[in-house]
Amino acid sequence: MKGKNEQRAGLLYGIGAYGMWGLVPLFWPLLEPSGAVEILAHRMVWSLGVVGIALLFLRRWAWIGELIRQPRRLGLIAIAATVISVNWGLYIWSVNNGHVVEASLGYFINPLVTIAMGVLLLGERLRPVQWTAVATGFAAVLVLAIGYGQPPWVSLVLAFSFATYGLVKKKVNMGGLESLAAETAVLFVPALGFLLWLGASGDATFLAGGAGHGFLLAATGLVTAIPLVCFGAAAIRVPLSVLGLLQYLAPVFQFALGILYFHEAMPPERWAGFALVWVALMLLTWDALRTARRTRAEALRLAVRAAEATAPIGTACVSAPDAEAPATK
Repeated sequence: MKGKNEQRAGLLYGIGAYGMWGLVPLFWPLLEPSGAVEILAHRMVWSLGVVGIALLFLRRWAWIGELIRQPRRLGLIAIAATVISVNWGLYIWSVNNGHVVEASLGYFINPLVTIAMGVLLLGERLRPVQWTAVATGFAAVLVLAIGYGQPPWVSLVLAFSFATYGLVKKKVNMGGLESLAAETAVLFVPALGFLLWLGASGDATFLAGGAGHGFLLAATGLVTAIPLVCFGAAAIRVPLSVLGLLQYLAPVFQFALGILYFHEAMPPERWAGFALVWVALMLLTWDALRTARRTRAEALRLAVRAAEATAPIGTACVSAPDAEAPATK
């Protein structure tokens, strides 16, 4: 019963995390007239404050000393911080400049880019269905490039930057709160310096926009940290296969908002490109579920075989005292 409750809670945490990430396009326009770079700087500064309070509450500080003594991991964290800054900044800009649908495409094709990077950089081997999915995704990008008259740069940069971020994070191997704290700590000084420079030049909107605007800019820390905390809670309670399916909630919500709320155009060639991407993702999902099912079946078969192999030994151990029982009477 406890296991079912934990999985149910994990599912709710996962839906909450990806749901918030999917609905965040509604938040960024509230921060106008702040520019994307100023919003990004505030996000870095306030995120460190929120995560620092969370770590203080949880008393999780031991990792800091270990990290400082590992220059290679510090370098990887600096790379991760730089890459995610590009991703965050471009995403904020795209939402506030009428490219929500194109941004959602970036997160739709991110799994395909991640697989391609695994092949090119890590030497991973793909199953035939995965190759088909990657080829379909490449065809989708070509269709969209023809439709746009140029490659969908916003989507591609978002997809490649987030895939690179995931690759670096895999090598760093840190928890969600700890890694976010380390990344924002790396970026804190330049972000704060930029905000101070804006203030000195009279271009800052933090105070000029009034108390309400300043509060919203400070809330970027919560907007960043809360979904991450929910994601971390989900990751330890539900299988990765379930988490992998939930990740599509965010771009689905973003896509729906782009069409229904922001009223962005969807010409036929854009629908065709998105349709190809969705076909590729369905192939990946089907292949992942089939592989997981086969893995579980194989593990069960091996467990049954191991139990059958040890059964005679167990039987002999149990029956031995019974054989000696008559002699002891």
